[in-house]
Amino acid sequence: MTNTALALEIKNLTKKYGDKVAVDNISLSIPKGSFFGLLGPNGAGKSTTIHCITGIAQPTSGQILVDGTDVVTEYKKARTKVGLSPQEFNVDIFATPEQLMDYMGGYYGIPKETRWQRIDDLIKRFDLEAHRHVKFQKLSGGLKRRAMLGRALIHTPELLILDEPTAGVDVEQRHDLWAYLKEMNERGKTIILTSHYLEEIQYLCNDIAIINHGKIVAEGTKEEFMKEGKSVEQTYLEIIKAQN
Repeated sequence: MTNTALALEIKNLTKKYGDKVAVDNISLSIPKGSFFGLLGPNGAGKSTTIHCITGIAQPTSGQILVDGTDVVTEYKKARTKVGLSPQEFNVDIFATPEQLMDYMGGYYGIPKETRWQRIDDLIKRFDLEAHRHVKFQKLSGGLKRRAMLGRALIHTPELLILDEPTAGVDVEQRHDLWAYLKEMNERGKTIILTSHYLEEIQYLCNDIAIINHGKIVAEGTKEEFMKEGKSVEQTYLEIIKAQN
């Protein structure tokens, strides 16, 4: 498989914080158009891997290519190719959904006219019309997650990374978000999803990798994780328990 067919290629990534090895020589190849589940317990290395992909953290060694672009040597170009919707609401809570998207679009240098067209499109796609002028702190959990998704997508990234995108969201809104994500993936968007809701991973993802103690301990298609009639959750727990 050539680089051009890959949305993300991680080669021998190691990340250390002092003497602590957070990510230990992992490699992953994620084809364009994938819906990829990255699983692991808290502290396993998921967030560190995401931080290295998005430029929040610098790899200690190894290489990460987003759509063929090196995230270290071509940082600015690589950053435009990734959208991140983090678990934490790292936003101005007094800003409205459209203001959050406008600010992020400006950060990426998108011209005002183009930016507002995209904001209107995203507001419509995520059913935020009635809430576009409401301060973030006043929104429900599900609406906050939609606003975060809109912010992550304003620069039309090649790769969308979702870190616990339905945390704190009620069941009905979670299923609404699933429908949006499935639709985006069907339109060709490559998505990486981390979630502690294994049902969510099973419903949405085509391919799955498990990281534990900084290493990739299992990787395969959803069907491989569900062989012999098992759920993704059952297989995940078996693998993690065997590791600990």
